[in-house]
Amino acid sequence: MADHGSKRSKGLLIIIGGGEDREGERVILREVARHLNGGKLVLATVASHQPEGYFEVYQKAFADLGIEDLVELYVEDRAETLDPEKLRLLDGAAGVFFSGGDQLRISSQVGDTPIEQRVREIHESGGVIAGTSAGASMMSETMLVKGTSGESHKIGDLHMAPGLGLVRNVIIDQHFAERGRFGRLFGAVAHNPRELGIGIDEDTALVLEDDRFEVIGSGCVYVADGAGVTHSNIAEARPERALSMYDIRLHVLSSGDSFDLAKRRPAVVPDVRTSHAIEARAAE
Repeated sequence: MADHGSKRSKGLLIIIGGGEDREGERVILREVARHLNGGKLVLATVASHQPEGYFEVYQKAFADLGIEDLVELYVEDRAETLDPEKLRLLDGAAGVFFSGGDQLRISSQVGDTPIEQRVREIHESGGVIAGTSAGASMMSETMLVKGTSGESHKIGDLHMAPGLGLVRNVIIDQHFAERGRFGRLFGAVAHNPRELGIGIDEDTALVLEDDRFEVIGSGCVYVADGAGVTHSNIAEARPERALSMYDIRLHVLSSGDSFDLAKRRPAVVPDVRTSHAIEARAAE
């Protein structure tokens, strides 16, 4: 992805589906390091109930990627977000990386606190905000918290909560194909058809700049668009009833593909009229 440097109004969001490679090519972590350009990275392990070991793992993974200034930020509860020592950890940071765990811990412990404000300031001033697994889910305004994986979605089997809202008008799910989370993402879109549902596979990330993202990594990103849905039983059916929904649109993107969130379309798509003309000629 092109590095536009000072031309960006905000920094990048690098949203990772979890399970990113930390020992081989490290495509995703290398992308994080590239945009930091040698600057300080804060590893926020807030999502974990037991953060021991996370810092050492990422310190080793980033060791030869040009990240020499790596510090850990953890808070046990919201009261610690007022601690000046905690806030000072974010001073001079070129980026913040949210590790995995429980996304509700991130939003409940740092949401609407001085730490969240400092993260937003870093992003607004051109810094990189990255998040993996739980750190990916919390990026959106509406955050998926819980729902059954690996089976069709049941109407009552979905729990959502407010996220930090670093990216708007989307709902993000992670470990996507690996844990069979299609049903629960469709359920989230049925609840919120104006928002795009984005599912991200493991060792896969989207690099978001303004309203456009590019996919990197070894898996896929799935974008479910409910704007054109003509029927859904989400409001009428019993909680144990399986979801039905007609005319949902699904995009499947892999490494190198781009998507325009504002247009709700892949950034490079064939001309539909040309495709129809080719089909018509072939049928003659």
